[in-house]
Amino acid sequence: MTVTGPVTAAQATRGRFDPYADRVEASPLRFLYGINPLASLLAPAPAMLGLVFVRDAATPAAFLLLAYAVLLIGVRFTPRLVGFLLAVPAFAAVLALSFALWTDPERVDQSVAVWRIGDWTLYGGALEVGVATGLRIAAIVSLALIAGLSVTGPDLVRAMVQQLRVPYRIGYTALAAFRFVPRFGYELDVIRQAHRVRGAHGGRGPFAALRRWIGYVVPLLAGAIRHAERVALAMDSRAFGAYPDRTERNLVPWRPRDTVFTLAFWVASAVLFAAPLAR
Repeated sequence: MTVTGPVTAAQATRGRFDPYADRVEASPLRFLYGINPLASLLAPAPAMLGLVFVRDAATPAAFLLLAYAVLLIGVRFTPRLVGFLLAVPAFAAVLALSFALWTDPERVDQSVAVWRIGDWTLYGGALEVGVATGLRIAAIVSLALIAGLSVTGPDLVRAMVQQLRVPYRIGYTALAAFRFVPRFGYELDVIRQAHRVRGAHGGRGPFAALRRWIGYVVPLLAGAIRHAERVALAMDSRAFGAYPDRTERNLVPWRPRDTVFTLAFWVASAVLFAAPLAR
């Protein structure tokens, strides 16, 4: 699969790199959309790994604030972002309480009793363990959202092919799989409408829903096989895989801003990890 003619700078750098994704207007306050997908993954990766081994509450709280700052500045303010930002603290609170209740009281019975119900006592040490664990998981999830809210699957595949030299036969097979997902949704809607027109809705209730889903499986598989066959024939007719390299139409370049973002995030992570040791 090759292209004729040069690729313009506008084609190479417009909005998100994926030409099929929603357009994102250029703005310094939405910088994550212009960052290379690999940089969005590499920048928070050391912090996510390091948080697995910390046990205090201050360090994950600092990383949680850092992730929130990057997300609020770097991506569009949408209902989806608001939902994630509100859900993570609630998730952390539930986890903190759960881990506090599951902590063995004999391990923390030397700490201050916070709550007593009959013979059961919630100790301050158990609450500290729960809060630290909840914040640690919430921080890891928030750091993962930096890439999750700004990177599309096709962008990531193209970056892996162009920067990491993943064989394009593998990369663009994954890219084709990404394109299958919305097609499956469309075909499922068509199958549902056809069942309704034929009166094959099967009634109501959980067992009726299960029967309907079983009835959807066979036509979905048949449609997937037909679509895969068409894609395979199209790729063969264009000599896909016949050459060691492929001319890219949609470029995902690694630019100086990607290096600056990655190094700055690593430095900030090192400072946050080192801060408790300097006390």
